[in-house]
Amino acid sequence: MLFLARMGVTMPDAMTDEIKAEFTAQEKEYSGNLQRTGKMRDIWRVVGEYANYSVYDVADNDELHAILSGFPMYPYMKIKVTPLAQHPNAIK
Repeated sequence: MLFLARMGVTMPDAMTDEIKAEFTAQEKEYSGNLQRTGKMRDIWRVVGEYANYSVYDVADNDELHAILSGFPMYPYMKIKVTPLAQHPNAIK
């Protein structure tokens, strides 16, 4: 099943730069693993925001929930998920 997720991150103002850098490194490793396994098919930055759009290819809603809640920054994320279906006009 394919899902489009829009994820925005809002870190607490009181969080130190060192902790933010730690989270950033953890996020990079986690999302890299998802991309290498094919669970995250695409990731695109939203210009001017600390946000992205990602396409996930997973078995079901439960797998997607486990993946999303596994992100190190999950407690600081606002996530909107949209299920995707093949468009009849798609050529591939």
